[in-house]
Amino acid sequence: MATMTAAQKKAQAKAEYDAFLDVCPSRKLLDRLSDKWVVLVLAALGGDCDGTPQGMRYSELSRLLAGVSQKMLTQTLRALERDGLISRTATPTVPVTVTYELTPLGGSLYGTVRALKAWAQDHMDDVLAHRATYDASEA
Repeated sequence: MATMTAAQKKAQAKAEYDAFLDVCPSRKLLDRLSDKWVVLVLAALGGDCDGTPQGMRYSELSRLLAGVSQKMLTQTLRALERDGLISRTATPTVPVTVTYELTPLGGSLYGTVRALKAWAQDHMDDVLAHRATYDASEA
């Protein structure tokens, strides 16, 4: 039996990821990424329309993301930091200044997130019309 190098083992494991399987770790990642607050945080940290990332403080994110609770924003930021999608930088000031930014890994996801957000905004009228038609036919 031939032995595999660590790189070969990693490549084999990666090739075996299948989000359709319940036990696949990529399914948990998809679950995280499909959360509305995750999408909105990543879109906010992505910056301008040109995709230039920007650092934002917690209070800026909280103001921008209307309706997010303090608890949910904190949980979302911690989860994204744990996954390596954002970084948290604390500057020793009084009070401490904390800034969140996309990491290179998070930046690689930004285009997809921005496109998803734009699609939702651009097609909302169509979706509302379809909902109204559906609801009328079900009544």
